[in-house]
Amino acid sequence: MLCRIHTYDIVTGERTLVHTSTSVHFEAPNWTAGGTLILNGDGLLWALPADGTGEPRRIPLDGVPELNNDHVLAPGHETIFLSANDGHLYEAPVRGGAARRITSDDRRHFLHGVSPDGTTLAYVGVDRPDWSTASLLTVRTDGSGTVRVTQPGGVDDGPEYTPDGAWIHFNTERFSPGHAQIARIRPDGAGVEQLTFDERVNWFPHFAPDGRHALYLSYPPGTQGHPADLPVELRLVEDGDWRAPRTVVTLRGGQGTVNVNSWSPDSTRFAYVDYPAPV
Repeated sequence: MLCRIHTYDIVTGERTLVHTSTSVHFEAPNWTAGGTLILNGDGLLWALPADGTGEPRRIPLDGVPELNNDHVLAPGHETIFLSANDGHLYEAPVRGGAARRITSDDRRHFLHGVSPDGTTLAYVGVDRPDWSTASLLTVRTDGSGTVRVTQPGGVDDGPEYTPDGAWIHFNTERFSPGHAQIARIRPDGAGVEQLTFDERVNWFPHFAPDGRHALYLSYPPGTQGHPADLPVELRLVEDGDWRAPRTVVTLRGGQGTVNVNSWSPDSTRFAYVDYPAPV
């Protein structure tokens, strides 16, 4: 499958093609303070210069199973938190090395957020394989202090802290079954509030580090879950106005495009992956 890694400048509207691959299925970029994109591909972790001046380099990790596409940089960008296909969360040096397993309970964990102080992870917990129990939880990075933020039944996903730590934004079907919309909730589970109200199916809200902009992935009406290879939009929210998002990129993608926060540290650009149809 062809995949292409891009960056988008929200000031100029310029799109830059960083890398094209037909050999590794890259997904879900993070953007480090050093100007490197961190992606998963084929169960491994990779580093790629965000300016396109180099080739992807595999990041060697010890003690972690095959990865999925949920990974989040710790504040300071020296370490990275990872979700693996064994259902657990890990921490590892972003340059490579030995990984440490964080979680120990029996549920499956899908990581999406880290608190601004780096002490707590927000994740989706799944107790049964059909995802009907998918709900939001937090856990301290030492593996202690698990807190249930939402109750099962809403099919919640994509929890990410705001830069000030006051809210967790996520996508959920609890307002309209089968129809994911963006919402926010306090980290203690109070004050849940729906933010998007359109007919499209909206996933994965990501805040820029300065808190002024947010990006999310928008699927066509009627989409179930967050599948790959559909005509999707990347929508930009400015100054908290969720009622008036602006579509900045249209592409073929979905799963893998922006599953995790991909904003540049200066809040002017984001990275994403598309998957053009074969000719």
